[in-house]
Amino acid sequence: MPRALKPTLVMAACGLLAGIGYRYFGDAAVEGTAANYLRSGVHGVGLALAGWGVHLYFTTGRSAGVRRWPLWVDVAVRAASMAVVVAVLAVVLEALLYGGPIEARWLFVDLPRIVALAFVTSFVIGAVYEVTRLVGSRVLLNVILGRYRRPVREERVLMFLDLAGSTALAEAMGELRVQDLLTRFFFDIDAAIVRHGGEVHAYVGDEVIVIWPLGSEAAQRCIACFFAIADTIAAKAEAYRREFGIVPAFRAGLHAGPVIISECGDSRRQIAYFGDTVNVTARLQEQCKAAGRPLLLSADLLGHGRPPPDIVIEALGSVQLRGRAATLDVFTATRRSDAPAAVARVMS
Repeated sequence: MPRALKPTLVMAACGLLAGIGYRYFGDAAVEGTAANYLRSGVHGVGLALAGWGVHLYFTTGRSAGVRRWPLWVDVAVRAASMAVVVAVLAVVLEALLYGGPIEARWLFVDLPRIVALAFVTSFVIGAVYEVTRLVGSRVLLNVILGRYRRPVREERVLMFLDLAGSTALAEAMGELRVQDLLTRFFFDIDAAIVRHGGEVHAYVGDEVIVIWPLGSEAAQRCIACFFAIADTIAAKAEAYRREFGIVPAFRAGLHAGPVIISECGDSRRQIAYFGDTVNVTARLQEQCKAAGRPLLLSADLLGHGRPPPDIVIEALGSVQLRGRAATLDVFTATRRSDAPAAVARVMS
């Protein structure tokens, strides 16, 4: 199911119930006919989907300029835009569904209520959405439920991905300019991460940590995610060259295994991951430079499902990772069609 389809259906259902509820509680009993309930339901669905459409617009790259404004301005602009769209559509639907001229009572009593409700609702939804973006939907839900108040052992797939040569870039471009590059890079790759079922756990300097639940398709999803990120950056290469003079190169390590998950902190709570799996993933990412490969995988990851069909897995042998006594069987992955070009492009 497409990413936006499920919440769209939920919004439509909520609009239907809201329209019926508004008819039931706001109008006289004599007007409670089946036809009027149907009209009110359609009215509610239309307004809910209109508001949802405005929300989707403001969460895409097309509204990137607005999203650089202070948060309160961003949320207020979204709410005002949603109120205007809802008001216009409410008038149009009223004329279409009921026919004839619009009654003065509806125009001066019901419409202001609808617009006010839309503004308040959209403001609240926008604020909750921004909080969710700051901490992550799963993290927010788990904090509310108290799932990790005590340490829990669970299976996860981890990807540590960092920008290659960030120290040299900082010397050449300056720290502020490199931070602009990082901000743009992390924004551009987010859609590929979400599309492949990953969740950003944290941004640490020039590195992003992505997490997946460990399941039968874990290997396929996370490997496909890496190459989707490569495709995204390749498609935006000219834009990066124009703005920054370079195309960002990156490296990643992928590993799977048990992690200890616990809620940490008091004034600012955070879900933290601990354990050998986290350390091994970080060391794999570091090993990419020594191995001359943009992506390194562990045998533990490849034991959980097949890689994507267009991906070739190559064994690199046992490697002694920094800080570990035991060796680890390490692999790399390339696409069948452009394996040499992909390595050169990502590692350059």
